[in-house]
Amino acid sequence: MKLRIFTEPQQGATYDELLAVARIAERLGFDAFFRSDHYMRIGAGDPGPGSTDAWVTLAGLARETSTIRLGTLVTPATFRLPGPLAISVAQVDQMSGGRVELGLGTGWFDAEHTAYGIPFPPVGERFGRFEEQLEILTGLWTTPEGETFSFEGAYYRLADSPALPKPAQRPRPPIIIGGAGAKRTPRLAARFADEYNLGFRTLDDTELAFDRVRKACEAEGRSQIVLSVVQTVAVGADGAEIARRAEAAGHDLATLRATGLAGTPAEVVDKIGKFAGLGADRIYLQVMDLSDLDHLELIAAEVLTHV
Repeated sequence: MKLRIFTEPQQGATYDELLAVARIAERLGFDAFFRSDHYMRIGAGDPGPGSTDAWVTLAGLARETSTIRLGTLVTPATFRLPGPLAISVAQVDQMSGGRVELGLGTGWFDAEHTAYGIPFPPVGERFGRFEEQLEILTGLWTTPEGETFSFEGAYYRLADSPALPKPAQRPRPPIIIGGAGAKRTPRLAARFADEYNLGFRTLDDTELAFDRVRKACEAEGRSQIVLSVVQTVAVGADGAEIARRAEAAGHDLATLRATGLAGTPAEVVDKIGKFAGLGADRIYLQVMDLSDLDHLELIAAEVLTHV
């Protein structure tokens, strides 16, 4: 089981704060540092300095870290045109020496689109654009050097693209598709993704979602796909410390024990084992208080070493 650190910078975090978390996560041996891709705080509260751009952030981290993998959960297809996105991700992959992973989704937070002038089409069109973007990204990255790539879809048209630059990872960086949808999401994951991710769900819901993706992979003739989950984490040595960290994450302790990874290190290790029993290969630990670096130290010492 690989443990990855997942952050939500739109809730109020500077680049320097993210860098500090990424560096300590790398030093402690976590597999990856991921961030959300949002342009505005979700929910009420102090927005702090405002959000930061995901791929600008990852470009900086690519040069200021050396071993930890880097990525997004997830970049909305509404935010960027597929051609420029392919260039950005390929460039950050080169800058990192081949450590980038792209989580891509349809986009869902309409308020941030309105706030920053980003078109937000109906859900059917968003899924259509999402699917075409997946075709374009994989097509651009896997086109042999010296050849061109063209695409004609309902939403995007590319003609004789040089399909450059190429990412450092060949044939391309890993693609992550997530979501709890019962039909379209499993189909797209089976067709395009290296990893399927399910966020903030119970063990029972996770089992159902993983089974749907496995069946979709079988229909596509695939034998395997990486399976992962996101869980909010609050680990402490005693009840008071656990409750404090759950509150900092925006949850009461009773709820987070049921719906996330909250408890003593032993309790959290036990629940991680249950996700592993369902087939999860990776767990993204959502940490909300980026100033609490002792939390990461405790998880590394008492949880990471046992999974």
